[in-house]
Amino acid sequence: MPNPAKPEKTGWRKYLMLPRLIRLSRSAPKDRPLAWDRYWAGITATGPGGEVLWDAGSDHEFLGYRDLILRHLDPALPVVDVGCGHGSFTRALAAHFPQAIGVDISAHAAALAAAEPGNPGNVSFEVRDMTAPGAGAGLVAGPANVFVRGVLHVLSPADQAALAENLRVLAGGRGTVFLAETNFQGNPVEYVTHLGATQRSIPAPLERAIRGLPMPGHFGPKERSRALPPASWELLEEGAAAIETNPVTGVEGQSRVPGYVAALRPRRPSGETPKHAGEDAPLTGSS
Repeated sequence: MPNPAKPEKTGWRKYLMLPRLIRLSRSAPKDRPLAWDRYWAGITATGPGGEVLWDAGSDHEFLGYRDLILRHLDPALPVVDVGCGHGSFTRALAAHFPQAIGVDISAHAAALAAAEPGNPGNVSFEVRDMTAPGAGAGLVAGPANVFVRGVLHVLSPADQAALAENLRVLAGGRGTVFLAETNFQGNPVEYVTHLGATQRSIPAPLERAIRGLPMPGHFGPKERSRALPPASWELLEEGAAAIETNPVTGVEGQSRVPGYVAALRPRRPSGETPKHAGEDAPLTGSS
C-alpha cells in the first residue's frame, strides 16, 4: 500500500521549492511590455518540444473551442487574435474567417509569428498594446470578431478593464468576443506543481516563464463579470475548458490546466439602432 505522506505533489514537501521559485521570479521585469518582449526575444523553437510553456504543438485545444466559436462569431467578419504570441491560434482561425489579424504587445512575438511556416494568405500580424487607450481603433475596417486566449488572467484589474474597452471598439455592433482563460484555483506553488515542477527539477519551458514573466492569476465567471460587466456585455455562452500547455513531462493531465471560456458581445446603448443589415439576427446555441 502506498505511503500517503510520500508523494511530493500531494503533500507539504512541494512547498520546499518555494525559495527557488522566489529566486527565479525576482528576475522577471516589472515592466509588462518589456517582460513580454524579452521573453519572446529568447524563443528559438515553438511547437512540439519547443520552449513556449503554453504551446501544446497541436490543434486539439482549438478544436475543443471550434463549435462554440462557429455558433456565435459572424463568419462574414474578420477576426482579431489578441495576444497572438507565435500565431498558432491565428492560423487556426484563418480557416474560418475571411481575415485573421494576430496582435501582440511584443515585436519579437509578431516577427516570430510572421516567420512561422504555414501562414495562409489571409493572416497578418501587428504589434500593439491592447490595454493602451485607442488601441482597438484602426486594426480593421468595421466590426470584427475577437479571440482572446490566455491574456486576461495575466493582467491587473485596471488593465483588464482597459482591454475590455478596446474589445468593445473592435466588436462594434456585429462582432463577438471569445475568451479562453486559465482558471486554476490553487496557489502559485500548487500551479507550478500541476505543471510538473518538483523540488528537484522544473521543466525548462516552465522555468523560462517563471524567470521572465509576471506571476499569472486566474480568470473565471467572477473575474469576467467584473472586467466585462453584464450592464455593458451580453453573455452568450460560458463554460469550463482545458487550457493545453507544452507536454514537457509526459505525465497525463500535467499539460492541461483548468480553464474558462465565454462568448460575449457588447450591448448597444439604449436607443441606438443597427447600422448593418442582419445585425440583429438571433444567434443559436446561446445559454
